[in-house]
Amino acid sequence: MSTLGVRLDDTARRLAAVGIDDPRLEADVLWMKALDIDRAQLYARLHDDPAEAHATAAEALTARRLRREPLAYVTGTREFYGIDLTIRPGVLVPRPDTETLVDEAISVLAHRAEPAPVIADIGCGSGAIALALAASVADATVHAVDRSPAAVALTRANAERHGLGERVRVYLGDLTAPLPEPVDLIAANLPYVRSDELPTLEPEVSVFEPAEALDGGADGLDLVRRLLREAPARLKPGAAVLLELDPRQFDEAAAFAAEAMPDARARSVRDLAGRERVLVIETTA
Repeated sequence: MSTLGVRLDDTARRLAAVGIDDPRLEADVLWMKALDIDRAQLYARLHDDPAEAHATAAEALTARRLRREPLAYVTGTREFYGIDLTIRPGVLVPRPDTETLVDEAISVLAHRAEPAPVIADIGCGSGAIALALAASVADATVHAVDRSPAAVALTRANAERHGLGERVRVYLGDLTAPLPEPVDLIAANLPYVRSDELPTLEPEVSVFEPAEALDGGADGLDLVRRLLREAPARLKPGAAVLLELDPRQFDEAAAFAAEAMPDARARSVRDLAGRERVLVIETTA
């Protein structure tokens, strides 16, 4: 038998060997999942010998991660904006960069000072943006839309799990088509990876995550352009559209926004790494 500490070291070594960026942290997470304990409990048991059933469970989880399956798929969870989300294969894993979009959406809505704002999350995936905004903006109603049945089911499950099922309303459909009313803000993390770049991404993305949630066409902006064409008919006066983008896409996206929404003002917001990440398009009241 080996102690938990020895097994953690071995798991981290094996993860490092296949190129996992933070192998010790991920080893901890895998063993926490296998043992169903938190980090403090994990470290308190470093000198214990895990039961064989727990060791077998940890090995099964580790084997999946060694194949470069995303950690969130392996554990079934991902934290986003302080919310613990259920994550399933077939739905995009939320990224930390997207918290910049949520931060800016909250700021825009605060300046708008609408007492009960109506928000649309277009391309909702796991429900990360929708739930974060519903939890952070008092009395907001969020209409979450996705064309993927798996994403719609997962967003509904996450909303119910966190007691937000009444305020996060989920629709299966294409972009803004299902929206039942005009909105104060559209937040969208649409597919924006260029088609030719998708195969070059790390295996977690290129092999395991759904291509339809990533592939934005030849320049990555196919769905962005469609949304900007549809948005004016779906917005209240003075409303805003917020789009997460690749930093290389801002000039082209802003130029198209000026054509589609000529009376609006566009600006960019940088993420924590200092890269342009969110395009904000604000209409006049």
